[in-house]
Amino acid sequence: MAAGEPLGAECLSQLAENLLHQLQENFQALTERITLRMEEMGERINDLEKHVADLMAEAGIENTDDGLRH
Repeated sequence: MAAGEPLGAECLSQLAENLLHQLQENFQALTERITLRMEEMGERINDLEKHVADLMAEAGIENTDDGLRH
């Protein structure tokens, strides 16, 4: 195919398919990274809640927030 010559329908179709495949791979990788970060954040929040509850118990403060009890 010479430079400046229009692309055929088959070539355009292949380019579109490749682009969609790349987008799908990138989206899947991003989704996995976000999911991992959310799981890590959930673990940190649970640890923080536990530490706050432990500190409150050490200080003799009754835990009135049921959300901190696990």
